[in-house]
Amino acid sequence: MMNHYETVFITTPVLSDVQMKEAVEKFKGILKESGAEIVHEEDWGLKKLAYPIQKKSTGFYYLIEFKAEGPAIQKLEIEYRRDERVIRFLTFRMDKFSVAYSIKKRSKKETKAEA
Repeated sequence: MMNHYETVFITTPVLSDVQMKEAVEKFKGILKESGAEIVHEEDWGLKKLAYPIQKKSTGFYYLIEFKAEGPAIQKLEIEYRRDERVIRFLTFRMDKFSVAYSIKKRSKKETKAEA
């Protein structure tokens, strides 16, 4: 059965736009190869970290919301750990309330964008 997940990863701030896009495409590719269906994605851009990680105080944040089966998560997280561009990541399974909230939040953004 496919569960709904959200993953956020933070890459090192020294990446160029092209390198950041490459990293995003790599992780989306890993998900798609595992049979995942990408529902939504957001580029949160460069943000200040709550505390320094690897002597860095900022990082590029990226969110991907997707539907997948359990083994896909394991593959994704192994790749996060192997990729030196990624300084932090978090993946969690969304319950029905999180999914509903996410859909509601997206539809509000889309309504604002159209206005």
